[in-house]
Amino acid sequence: MAAKLSRAASRVLGGGGAALVSRSVTSTLRHRSGMGLPVGKHNVPEKPLPIHTELIWDNGTAFPEPCVDRLAPMIGKYEALAWLCGGLSFFAGLGLLAVWNDKASKIPYTPKVFPYDNLRVELGREP
Repeated sequence: MAAKLSRAASRVLGGGGAALVSRSVTSTLRHRSGMGLPVGKHNVPEKPLPIHTELIWDNGTAFPEPCVDRLAPMIGKYEALAWLCGGLSFFAGLGLLAVWNDKASKIPYTPKVFPYDNLRVELGREP
């Protein structure tokens, strides 16, 4: 069945199936499926590079960007430290609250309920 379909497809596409396949493979290998090289064209520098060139990410777009993101340069290091300590203390407080309110650790087993008012008389308590 597959052979009949491939013969029919080769007739529709222009006759010889082997020639068509060899043409498409040659074209694909020649042009790398239209994608080009994986990292773009490499330019070899002819003069010394400017200072701090390694800190710029130039991927060929119109606007190269810095490698080290400076998202918020208006926040000082002590303010950032205060935010970090505040966030960590919030989560530490939340963890301590969970430990303090954990009933399963205080009673590690299910209390057993006995009949006759929890065996009050049988266990020696007053009737």
